[in-house]
Amino acid sequence: MKISEVRGLGINELQNKSSELAEELFRLQIRNASGQLESTASLGRLRKDIARIATVLKEKEAAG
Repeated sequence: MKISEVRGLGINELQNKSSELAEELFRLQIRNASGQLESTASLGRLRKDIARIATVLKEKEAAG
């Protein structure tokens, strides 16, 4: 997810997306722990997406 896409979302959408990504990250971590995950790069990508969303949420909450 690109930062321009994240900035285009509203606060509620960002909160929903953040919770969805957190659940997906949890599922991937479980798969990784059990040895079923083929590409561990997806873990890092999800963590970065969650961080981007958190950053934009803080910016929007501070601005409005």
